Amino acid sequence: MKFGIFYEHQIGRPWDDTTEHQLIQNALEQVEFADSLGIQYVWEVEHHFLEEYSHSSAPEVFLAACSQRTKNIRLGHGIILTAPQFNHPARTAERVSMLDLVSNGRVDFGSGESSSEAELGGFGVDPLRKRDAWLEGLQTALRCMVETPFTGVDGEFVKMPPRNVVPKPVQKPHPPLWVACSRRDTILLAAEKGIGALTFAFIDPEEARTWVAEYEQTLAAKCVPVGYSVNPQVACVSPMMMHHDEEEAIRRGVEGANFFGYSLGHFYVFGRHAPGTTDVWAEYIERRAAQGFDPAAIAQAVREERLGAKVASGDTTGLRGCIGTPVQVREYLRRYEQAGVDQIIFVMQAGRNEHEHIMESIEMFGREVLPEFIDRDGPAVAAKAERMEPIIEAAMARKAAIETPHDIGDYSFPAIPRQWADTTHDGQIEQWLEKFADDRAVGKRDDTAGIAG
Repeated sequence: MKFGIFYEHQIGRPWDDTTEHQLIQNALEQVEFADSLGIQYVWEVEHHFLEEYSHSSAPEVFLAACSQRTKNIRLGHGIILTAPQFNHPARTAERVSMLDLVSNGRVDFGSGESSSEAELGGFGVDPLRKRDAWLEGLQTALRCMVETPFTGVDGEFVKMPPRNVVPKPVQKPHPPLWVACSRRDTILLAAEKGIGALTFAFIDPEEARTWVAEYEQTLAAKCVPVGYSVNPQVACVSPMMMHHDEEEAIRRGVEGANFFGYSLGHFYVFGRHAPGTTDVWAEYIERRAAQGFDPAAIAQAVREERLGAKVASGDTTGLRGCIGTPVQVREYLRRYEQAGVDQIIFVMQAGRNEHEHIMESIEMFGREVLPEFIDRDGPAVAAKAERMEPIIEAAMARKAAIETPHDIGDYSFPAIPRQWADTTHDGQIEQWLEKFADDRAVGKRDDTAGIAG
């Protein structure tokens, strides 16, 4: 089992002009440190307009910065919103490919739909058609990465003529694919499409065992890959904060973990938001207090084992997950490993969790917990690859059986002045274009050089 760290870039109010800058610099330092200790993944979301919950609207920029401060850690888009209204598929392909190039092939490409009114309404995405838009955008972006040239698309959500989309990624045919999943139906969809499942629901190990089993059963029976390779993995997220004293770990980590769930619920379930005005953190504190759930009560609930790894958007029992001592965290993670989970992704940067505490937790995990899992990971990965090989071969055969080859024939496109010549049949323009080309071939310049502008 592998491990990652996850970023929403949360900022509970109040903040000032320096807060976002400091948050990002702290995150870069955390990622660099995690890489040095052998943590294998960093995951970065794409969200828009979700103030306090997520200030991460340009994940490719953050991950590119990470790529230049690290050597081995994989750079996970968790996720890119692939509906064309959010991101044109050609631009998605270009950005993912460039990140793969500058990182020497360390990108994982997660995609997703969004289900917040802030984002869907902000970009004009129909909530009833968002899955169709996600899929068309993803399929088109993958074709842009793989086809030379891209043979064009005439879809419902995006139309584009043939173009050779460059650059191409280092990883062939494209980086590993993942999709955000929060419910059973999306887990099964991931399996049907041959995509790794990023389960952004906080599920216990025993729940994960069922999800992994159903994912693999569906993959074997129904998978027709959306991409040109299959990524048969399941990853789960968990809050994390570590200290050798359990109560101190709880004090440092549970409040932020609960705010993560509350702020998610605010934007996705129960909230009413006034842009630039609503104070989500203040509402969280007020509601928590009204439920008798102050920090002391949280600590008591943990001691009584009333906190589990659950979605907290509407659940005042809160989130614990991997918040505790190294011994507790190690034992908890072994249960995920035994359930067949491929990766655990830690949520540490949440609410007002402190940078110093996150750094201490990363170090404690890297030195006291991670080594035993690394020792077992290589053989486990090899065994799974052998078990999955015939399943993946069958899935790729299903795709090949239904895939229609694309051919652009003798398609070409003229430069705009050439279009004028072709349209007007003006011999003088044609003669001038030929002279222009001849002059440029020998480096000759004249006063028409500004025509490109």
